[in-house]
Amino acid sequence: MKARFIALITGAVLGSSVLSAQSNDCATMAALAYDDAKAKNYDAAYEPLMKVREECPKYSLATFQYGERALDYKIENAEGAEKEQFINELISLWEERLELFPNKTSKGKIYSDIAQLKYDHKLGSKEELYNAFDKAYTEDRENFTGAKSLYAYFDLMVEMQDAGDRELQDVFDSYDRVMEKIEEEENAAAEELAPLLKKQEEGEDLTAKEKKQIQYAEINLNNYSNVRNALNAKLGARADCDNLIPLYKKDFDAMKSDVDWLQNANARLSAKDCTEDPLFFQVSEALHQLEPSASSAYSLGQLAEADGDRTKALEYYNEAAELEEDPNDQARIYYRIASNYQERGSFSQARNFYRKALNSKPSLGNAYLQISNMIAKSANSCGETTFDKRAVYWLAADYAARAARVDPSLASNANQTATAYRGRAPQKSDVFQLGKSAGEAINIGCWIGETVRIPQM
Repeated sequence: MKARFIALITGAVLGSSVLSAQSNDCATMAALAYDDAKAKNYDAAYEPLMKVREECPKYSLATFQYGERALDYKIENAEGAEKEQFINELISLWEERLELFPNKTSKGKIYSDIAQLKYDHKLGSKEELYNAFDKAYTEDRENFTGAKSLYAYFDLMVEMQDAGDRELQDVFDSYDRVMEKIEEEENAAAEELAPLLKKQEEGEDLTAKEKKQIQYAEINLNNYSNVRNALNAKLGARADCDNLIPLYKKDFDAMKSDVDWLQNANARLSAKDCTEDPLFFQVSEALHQLEPSASSAYSLGQLAEADGDRTKALEYYNEAAELEEDPNDQARIYYRIASNYQERGSFSQARNFYRKALNSKPSLGNAYLQISNMIAKSANSCGETTFDKRAVYWLAADYAARAARVDPSLASNANQTATAYRGRAPQKSDVFQLGKSAGEAINIGCWIGETVRIPQM
């Protein structure tokens, strides 16, 4: 019995020693491999990293992070069969990382990275590549955020429809999914950017972290803007009234009791302003009878507006905005209401609804630009002195500049507008002659009712 006890103790000690030795071996191997990777000497780092991955897979997430960099380098510098071998190895590494470190790895990113890698190197049929992106979207939509991958996801659907493997409605459905996701990401970036821009405009110092947040948000907004434009170009003539009206007209009688179908047809016809054809009225009326909703109320507002009844149109638009749950669609409705008030010269009401649109969709740069234009038009009537009247243009310029920051697709026009308004504002000599200084607040009256600070000049 005593001998057996001693044997057990000895075995435990030896086992512990073996585990300790293995741990030390892993640490040593990893340290050498990581050093080369940190120095970007990926040729030297590649084999040691793969050895750590094979023998000590759970040692550290860094093995997979550095391994990805090394394999990216290998893929970039290889050709033919060797390149494909490294591509497959990178896919295997990503899948293994997801399995071993699930709490530090998002499925959506891994799956979309795998799909993008195959797409970039044309590995697989269009159907297989589309399904790879679709896996990322359906299994982890929240983390499927890459602008390039979202474009590829839609592009493959269009190519399959061109080849006769998908219906036009499939293209529309794919466009709606991808555009909705892009708008979500744009709004998230704009929400993060808004308070930082306000802080910057008020002359407060930004931390290094906040400056990086601004840079990162603006890069994302620019990328998503480019993809949004590319998607619209890709959709092209497929979504014009000449295609939409026959598409929905042929199915109307069979589908006029189907709320989902009516909502889809109504939304697309409305978005493309295909409102003059009798089909639009038929769809809107059928939808409103079956299930009064934001979309049906909005459509009836469009019809009232087309008939010249603006009062009735605004009633329907307000009803639509109150019923609408999707923030992007709600922003579109508020924007239309604001435009109606702006056209009538009701600037205060228009600004209220532009602000509501921005609350729903912070990346809606056009709303800032319209507020900027209304403020500029009111310069002569919203100040007592000449200086104060011209100071209104500083505020107009601030709004125009903000439009460019939250929506890069407007940047050229918005920045030119901001520059033009600054040119009409008081210049350095004007500020000096009145004994004023940078940072001093100027209160603007009338409907504007805001404060602007004299900028550094």
